[in-house]
Formats: sequence, C-alpha cells, structure tokens
Amino acid sequence: MTGIIILAAGSSSRLGKPKQNLIFSGQTLLQRTIHTALRINCGPVIVVLGGNANLIKPALGNFEVDIIFNADWQEGISSSIRTGIQHLEKKHPQANSAVLMLCDQPYVDENILQKLIAAGKQETIVASGYNETTGPPAFFGRYYFPELLALKGNEGAKHLMLKHKPDVTTIPFELGCVDIDTVEDFQRLTSKNLCEEMKQSRR
Repeated sequence: MTGIIILAAGSSSRLGKPKQNLIFSGQTLLQRTIHTALRINCGPVIVVLGGNANLIKPALGNFEVDIIFNADWQEGISSSIRTGIQHLEKKHPQANSAVLMLCDQPYVDENILQKLIAAGKQETIVASGYNETTGPPAFFGRYYFPELLALKGNEGAKHLMLKHKPDVTTIPFELGCVDIDTVEDFQRLTSKNLCEEMKQSRR
C-alpha cells in the first residue's frame, strides 16, 4: 500500500493569497491535486494544511482524505513531511511507501503517479525528472521513512534525492517544472498553453 501525502501547508507569502485556492480548469489547485491522487486508488490520501488552513479547508468538501494540521508549518517544508509521515505510520501502519506531492504543480496527472509507484519498492526512491534535475512528485519506500522524519527546517525531499543520488530512479516529467509561486506564474499558467509553449521552445 502506498500513501499519498499532499504538502499544502505553506502560506503562499510570495503570492499574497493562498495558492491552494487558486482556480485552474474549474477547480482549485488543491482540489485538482486531491482528485488526481484519489483516482490512483493506491492507499490513503493525506492532506497536510498549515498556513491559511481556515481559508483552505472549507473548499475541500467531502473528499475521502485525511486532512491534518501541521502546527509547525512555519519551520519549513520538512515539518509538513514529518507530519505526513508520522500520520501515515500511525493511522495506516500497513503502508510500505509514500508519494510526496505538492499542490502547486497543476500538470501532475494519474499517469505520472502510476509510473512512480510502479517503479518503486520499499527500499527505493523514484523522483520526477525535469529541468535537468529531480523533484516532486516523488516515491519513497518505507526504508527512507526514518530519514524523512529526520529532516529539519527547509530541507525537503530533494535533500534525500541528492544524498542517495546513485539509488534514485527518475521518471521523465517535463511539465513538472511548472509550479505556482507568484501572481506572474499563475497568469502565465492561465493565459497560455504551456504544453505547446514548451514544445515550441524545443524545436
């Protein structure tokens, strides 16, 4: 069983409002991420909230997910990873792996998640490859849970990918580079077909 942990605790300080609630293709970014995770049907889906949780949670309706609050969200992304893994181990001890997702990568779909899970084992890391690097969404076998729980501050999953680089399998996902941090990022997302734009740039 693979748990999917959606990290959505950031305060979106660069954007000025909760990115989780931005509307793209008829859904909020977080709703879109949850729908994608649920369609995989591989195990529990855990949503980690923190900053602006009171504004974000009402939009989540009746999703069959575990919504948990990270009281230490201001520490950085490591605290959300720890909170998610701790919940997974406590409430779903049968889970032998986890996929870490962000809520601001609008082009993550079922296909990329299925490829990550299919390539993963209890003692492996499988990451998405884009912009000549690796990043989320990413699969971590249970073997790496202790190291995920040991992350501090702004150390994210990338810290482990670099530490164990020879052991990381990469799944190509060129649109993984599209994420939303600023108003300009979102305007670019909604005003252009980024798939076509990226194809054109490679010709």
